[in-house]
Amino acid sequence: MTEITDAEYAAATERGEAARTSRPTPTSVHYDKTSGRIIVEFDNGAAFAFPARLLQGLEQTSDDDLADVELAGGTGVHWPRLDADFTISGLMMGVFGSKSFMDARKKGGQSRSPGKTAASRANGAKGGRPPKR
Repeated sequence: MTEITDAEYAAATERGEAARTSRPTPTSVHYDKTSGRIIVEFDNGAAFAFPARLLQGLEQTSDDDLADVELAGGTGVHWPRLDADFTISGLMMGVFGSKSFMDARKKGGQSRSPGKTAASRANGAKGGRPPKR
């Protein structure tokens, strides 16, 4: 086990505080029922919003449960009723769940099935996709 000296601890604490104060800090979070989005507001006036039901485990969640959201330590959002937590930095990078969850969502439009192939061929027989204007 590595021992940390008081001086090393103090230096690490100072670096952490400097990093924390050099970027915007979340001040509030709430669920907007009209848009279905979670909105995180920051101390510099900026805001970040994302569709709540895109998050892994929250796809079928009620509006009341989504509205019961709070900041978690200034770095995340937490739903106490759902025991769900996500980091704000991860959400801002588009990480809405585990790697396998994200991979499955990404493959949705790339999946191939006999029905999808038949629909594509039928559309092609009609002249295909209309040209962009």
